[in-house]
Amino acid sequence: MKELSRILVEFYDKMSSWENDMVRGTGLTLQQVHTIEVLGAHGDMKMKELAAKMGITTGTMTINIDKLEKTGYVERKPNEQDRRSTLVGLTSSGKELFEAHDDMHLLLTKEITSSMDEKERKDLIRLLEKLLEGF
Repeated sequence: MKELSRILVEFYDKMSSWENDMVRGTGLTLQQVHTIEVLGAHGDMKMKELAAKMGITTGTMTINIDKLEKTGYVERKPNEQDRRSTLVGLTSSGKELFEAHDDMHLLLTKEITSSMDEKERKDLIRLLEKLLEGF
């Protein structure tokens, strides 16, 4: 179990370092880029849903969205299904940033799994999905 823990920590540290390198120079924080990633992957959502997906409070998310709105990457939209709430979504600039960042994730994934065959990749997906269930 200790070896698994060590490897998971090392993998997290390397991914975190890579993410920080990708964000450096964009003028955005890592949390702001993650917000753009979540919205890009899942589409428009309520502030409460977005905060829950990111594991932060709605208050913290509101501050985050206020800053991202000023940069022109996100916008608040009326919720047609529930006029009492507002949806948050990416602008065209936000979508472009998401696509560019997502492409970098895909390139990294290809690089770090290049020594694996298709079965190993499928096994990795299955195991990572199982790990995610634990959160």
